[in-house]
Amino acid sequence: MEIYVVQPEDTVDRIAEETGADAASIISTNQLEYPYRLAVGQALLVSKKNEYLTEAEKIRRRQISSSGYAYPFISSWVLEQTLPYLSELAVFSYGFTVEGELIHPTLDDGGMVREALLTEAKPTLTLTPLGKDGHFNNGLVSALVRQQNVQLRLLRNLVRVMTEKGYQGVNIDFEYVLPEDRDYFTAFVEKTANLLNQFGFYVTVALAPKYSDNQQGLLYEGMDYKSLGQAANWVFLMTYEWGYTYGPPMAVAPVNQVRRVVEYALSRIPAYKICMGIPNYGYDWPLPFVRGTTKARTLGNIEAVQMAIFYGAPVQFDQTAQSPYFTYWQYGIEHQVWFEDVRSYQAKYNLAEEYSLRGVGIWQVNQLFRAGWELLDYRFQIEKK
Repeated sequence: MEIYVVQPEDTVDRIAEETGADAASIISTNQLEYPYRLAVGQALLVSKKNEYLTEAEKIRRRQISSSGYAYPFISSWVLEQTLPYLSELAVFSYGFTVEGELIHPTLDDGGMVREALLTEAKPTLTLTPLGKDGHFNNGLVSALVRQQNVQLRLLRNLVRVMTEKGYQGVNIDFEYVLPEDRDYFTAFVEKTANLLNQFGFYVTVALAPKYSDNQQGLLYEGMDYKSLGQAANWVFLMTYEWGYTYGPPMAVAPVNQVRRVVEYALSRIPAYKICMGIPNYGYDWPLPFVRGTTKARTLGNIEAVQMAIFYGAPVQFDQTAQSPYFTYWQYGIEHQVWFEDVRSYQAKYNLAEEYSLRGVGIWQVNQLFRAGWELLDYRFQIEKK
């Protein structure tokens, strides 16, 4: 496979002829829409005809874990298309009350669990302290991690539900843990792992992207990388959201910043326990950016390219962030869009390989990004059961 960057006057047929690829394959892999217009600067994943891996390449390919978060409203078709590329499907999400009762997703998750098992992708129950307003509630976290009786009730409920539904593990995704709850949170993760491991379940924990032990901010101060890495079976680094809804326009996951987080994590946690997060989305910011006023719109990677085509905007590529972006005008307002493509995914896969990480994890897979998954499959052997 190769990554081809679209030049002026390029067409799918011309690219197929130049690269020795099949035009239909280019269209399918890159989810091109009829009449197959292209944006200058757009990155395409191209598979040459009759290409196969040599024995040396097969030996070099390292087995890697690939997880993907998904909401229960994911379409059955997208789920079917995506699961073959995943070793783990993390269903987002289950909540809990201050009494330790589990709150199930609004939509039934049983079908997702069954489909994951059929493709040998481990179904994982994601546990979050989401309040009724849909935001992370650190009051719920405090109520849980400081009360033994609440923890025991929640853990009993977890074991029961996971056994009944066929889940194989739990992902603890607690964000905005208060600094004063830091050690209590670590103790809860350790207790959860000790108990659930006895029943054959694994326990993972999602970690906010830190650079140092003493990093300031509500996202970071409650996260003790070293102790949580020891307590959980493995961890998931949430290495995205540098560019975010209320922040200034920039790459969602600039690889130079991702590297900083990975290197810090490696100083506290063994590589075989680290999965690196990768975003499957981008943002569209109206300009000029005004902090406290400007709000970016979330969009999918395929949608972003279609917008560039529609507005005739050439796609640029930031070499430092290793991320694509473009600008366009609508109704007299300038916009800037940052998103992910196969080049930015390649840079992140390179990072996972460079540091021999356990794997990568996608937030989230409700939108299909076939080229990204195909590149993952080509680069690595996907670790199934």
